Amino acid sequence: MNTFSTLGLNAELIQALDQLGFSEPTPVQRQVIHAWLSGGERDLIALAQTGTGKTAAFGLPLIQTINPQSHTPQGLILCPTRELCLQVSKDIVALARCTPGIKPVAVYGGANILLQIKEVKRGANIVVATPGRLLDLIRRREIDISAIRALVLDEADEMLQMGFQDDLNAILAETPKDKRTALFSATMPQEVATIAQNYMRSPLEITVGDRNTGAENVEHLYYLVAPRNRYQAMKRIADLNPDMYAIIFCRTRQETREIAERLITDGYNAEALHGELSQAQRDQVMERFRAMSLRLLVATDVAARGLDVKELTHVINYNLPDEAANYTHRSGRTGRAGRAGISVSLVSGYERHRIQELERRIKRKFRREQVPSGQEVCERQLLHRVAAMKQVEINPELREKFLPRIGEALAEMSREELIARLLSVEFNRLLDYYRGAIDLNLRETEEKSRFKEARGGKTGGVLGPGRMARLHLNIGKRDGLTTKRLLAELNAALNSAPIKLGNIDILRSSTIIEAESRHTETIIQALTLRPVTGKMISVQVEPAPAGGRPTGRPWEPHQHKYVKPKSKAQDRRPRQWNQTTARPI
Repeated sequence: MNTFSTLGLNAELIQALDQLGFSEPTPVQRQVIHAWLSGGERDLIALAQTGTGKTAAFGLPLIQTINPQSHTPQGLILCPTRELCLQVSKDIVALARCTPGIKPVAVYGGANILLQIKEVKRGANIVVATPGRLLDLIRRREIDISAIRALVLDEADEMLQMGFQDDLNAILAETPKDKRTALFSATMPQEVATIAQNYMRSPLEITVGDRNTGAENVEHLYYLVAPRNRYQAMKRIADLNPDMYAIIFCRTRQETREIAERLITDGYNAEALHGELSQAQRDQVMERFRAMSLRLLVATDVAARGLDVKELTHVINYNLPDEAANYTHRSGRTGRAGRAGISVSLVSGYERHRIQELERRIKRKFRREQVPSGQEVCERQLLHRVAAMKQVEINPELREKFLPRIGEALAEMSREELIARLLSVEFNRLLDYYRGAIDLNLRETEEKSRFKEARGGKTGGVLGPGRMARLHLNIGKRDGLTTKRLLAELNAALNSAPIKLGNIDILRSSTIIEAESRHTETIIQALTLRPVTGKMISVQVEPAPAGGRPTGRPWEPHQHKYVKPKSKAQDRRPRQWNQTTARPI
């Protein structure tokens, strides 16, 4: 028996679900469908992790309440990315396969707008759209959403994180007040709560699992490594898991390209996904990734939003994200559709405290693992290949026609020698690569030093957090660099708390930045090989003058001009820059 029938769905939808092989609703589907079909006109808020079946949760009741005889937009589904927009549209088509007259149309950026206008004009009664493209069509007067009966905000938290707040406000202002609104989100930040408060009528909140928590079936691991060993550690983790099918999250487009290129050079089936790819290139990469001809997809947070790949075994955080909500979205890419998944984070010593913060936010424990040794990797690879060999079906023709001759040729070899030679054909290169491999785990003394430094304590052998260091950059005024541009690049690149800076001196062909010493490694990692004004940055560090005192006058809080210091003590305080506004605070 198809238990979806107990939720009030009609016969056409039950027939479609049977054809698709779905007979048991997920928890979020059970609660949302029942509330939508039996709750009158009350708005809904559904909080559930990515991959829990939210598309069917809103798609099924939306299809049932649409009048198929009308060819004007009655249902509107807003998605943060074109990938999610296309995926939701395809899912709606599949769910409505037995319901005549339902015509969904996907409207998204990066595609021919004239073709999308034609599709809408032919009679779309469900529009699935990204905010930017939909607003463009509204302003061109090519689409009318003033009479829609239902609005769905899918992945609302991601839409707001991507900066669609103003677009959403403009779109919602075009919709009727008596529509039914359903908001779906993995987390409930304040921005989402504000949308609910301003645009929804006494919404019923449905929460599957605890609010703002990670998925139950995702295991969270972290490895403590020095930043210089981050790439090698990631390779070893990948080699330790021969069947890995993963997304590797990086902080910037440049880093995404670099990591993907290094993986490809080292022989991995990898590719980069970032915002500079054309739609055709992006589609080609995703087609290969979904077909598993690519095993590793290196992506930024923005580029990976909306991806729906259910079979991922791992998510690798090459860098930790700025926000806990982003970590929730990243880890939610694996462990989908009831499968188990693993979220791996590569963490430097000064970031260790952020693991504790994430544990509190997502209410999940992280387990520290040791980066495997070369011997462990080789042993795992050998056993995996042997297990695969045991599963190979023997061709009868090979046994009958060739095996006797091969047996004669190898008769002089012992069983042990034959096995060793066969494995050597496959693994000599791997064994040579890992011969003499060093330990990549953060040493205990270095770990304690970095952790104390991040916490603000004094450490032996390094500059304390109150000391200043000077960083020399290889670009200057003749490259078009300005203070505002430099701060904007820092804001975009850094993955940490606000950085305390002293003087910024932009010279003709170089720049000197004074920074609190505990942040120098973070700044170097963020800026090295980052293209600014068309030139790749290189960074060198020299210790600050004795005492670490900044040479410039400090900014006073909330002032936008220099003021005379009140005391020598005040003069020693470094400036702190707000990463969001690129202004001193």
